[in-house]
Amino acid sequence: MRAFCVTVAAADEDLAAAALGEAGTSGIEVRPGPDGRVRLVAYFEGDATAPALALLPPGATVEPAEVPEVDWVARFRETFHAFRAGRFLVAPPWGLPTDAASRDVLVVDPGRAFGTGTHETTRLCLAVLEGLAARRPLGRTLDLGAGTGLLAVAAVRLGASFVCASDIDREANHASRHHARLNGVRLAVVQSDGGRGFRAASFDLVLANLMALLLVDRAAEIRALVAPGGALVLSGLLVEDVPFVRDAFEGRGLATEPRGDATAARAAANVIVEGEWAALVYEDVP
Repeated sequence: MRAFCVTVAAADEDLAAAALGEAGTSGIEVRPGPDGRVRLVAYFEGDATAPALALLPPGATVEPAEVPEVDWVARFRETFHAFRAGRFLVAPPWGLPTDAASRDVLVVDPGRAFGTGTHETTRLCLAVLEGLAARRPLGRTLDLGAGTGLLAVAAVRLGASFVCASDIDREANHASRHHARLNGVRLAVVQSDGGRGFRAASFDLVLANLMALLLVDRAAEIRALVAPGGALVLSGLLVEDVPFVRDAFEGRGLATEPRGDATAARAAANVIVEGEWAALVYEDVP
């Protein structure tokens, strides 16, 4: 295991933690730093290289850190308790309630992959999924950058006809298979670099809970995966990132087409916010 100390402005703590999650950290310890900054000591399995500065907030610094003899996954599991996310109860295998309907429970085994439901962006996507399922069939669904596969499992629970969980990271794909078994659902799990392993227009719904910079860089590739009339959910971005992420996608021909009396409501619902995090929702993609 290797550790790196990432120092950022205190206001950028959540953004840095999300970036380290995307980079594959197995645990983060937050320590106070000088001059209103914080230090995030991130732990990585094996001989991992330092997380790229391009993925971190501006002004971040990265330096090697000592690795104490601590099982951070086990420690995190000790503090992980069941919580509500919309209609769903997200619970660890050792904390399952006996009186909850199975379709409303998402079993999560906290481990190495990002996406246990505790982060705002994961909860945002769960809320968006629930809202979409109330309005339309989810159909063929792709969870791009799936991490634990929690969103993919939720899509199955909400009636998607076929769900694929995809991630470039082998450990994340193991986590998706593990969570499919824990929840008793069927997922297709594919190791792929973004959307490059899929045919264009293959999915009625694409979930991309990634970093804003990655969304912008892969905008045309992600957009191409959505079948005509389908839906696209983008998250992993701060509220301040919304304008340039939206420009990247809509500048490539993606736009919503509200129908009838729901025009104003649907337009207002394109951006969903929780705290400083946001999700962009496109429906009826042309």
